[in-house]
Amino acid sequence: MTTLVFGHKSPDTDSTGSPIVWAWYLNEVKGVDAKPVLLGTPNTEAQFMVERWGFEMPEIIENVADNQACVVVDTNNPAELPANINGADVQAIIDHHKLVGGLETKGPIDITIRPLACTATIMIDLMGDDAAKMPDNIKGAALTCILSDTLEFRSPTTTDHDREVTEKLAADLGIDISAYASEMFEAKSDVSAFSAAELCRLDSKEYEVDGVKFRVGVLETTAPKMILDRKDELVAAMPEVCKEDGLDQVLLFVVDILNEEATLFVPNDLIKGVAEKSFGATVDGDTVVLPGIMSRKKQIIPNLAV
Repeated sequence: MTTLVFGHKSPDTDSTGSPIVWAWYLNEVKGVDAKPVLLGTPNTEAQFMVERWGFEMPEIIENVADNQACVVVDTNNPAELPANINGADVQAIIDHHKLVGGLETKGPIDITIRPLACTATIMIDLMGDDAAKMPDNIKGAALTCILSDTLEFRSPTTTDHDREVTEKLAADLGIDISAYASEMFEAKSDVSAFSAAELCRLDSKEYEVDGVKFRVGVLETTAPKMILDRKDELVAAMPEVCKEDGLDQVLLFVVDILNEEATLFVPNDLIKGVAEKSFGATVDGDTVVLPGIMSRKKQIIPNLAV
């Protein structure tokens, strides 16, 4: 049976590239028949990575069959995984998020969760000396994942080790980190093809806080005006997104990569309260700027309060 390697729903660059990297390792080093798959349409930066390094876009799957062998990367949260994940044969988890709980496995498995900025960094560590066998396109995928998750080292999740791994990959590939990151962020910033509802879900995760079910979306961009100009359209789409997804509210943050700040849409009093209680913000209108807020994992989710 082919082992499927996948990350979370609403796949970002890490959840697109890390399955590609680990499937290569399983196939070429460990002799395991494996293939990367996705749980949704990836964002534009991930699409850039796939094209830039000459990969075929992985197949998008809706669910997994009973006893399907799989490796879960970049998440351990059942809410972000196929509905039948506990019926599948999960053989390993490689992640850099907090342990959520709820996954059930057929037997003992390898679980690696480390406080690093990116799953790809962890994978290179796990490969050990075999990491030297990575072809350029796999190195390129890993490099893209780390630069994306660290926002070119601007994110507070960045560690010295993430930076060291990135610099080695870039040196091996002969790539200027700043120039390449600019290409990536330019690709990520072009969201013109997405509908308002798609943008609400594009890079989002579901979290419940004190009984309120949120979709927490983070749109990282070097051109925030492109998204902020669509504010009315985005706010109008939020109730329908909540209805379709069985949620209560959409929290949508537009992260300005260059100015290192986030703008939160404030369409109602509940979200106004969230902004004030979570971030100590003073809200005077239907948006609020949150200086220094860059990371959903480290700065947004841990502070959410209603």
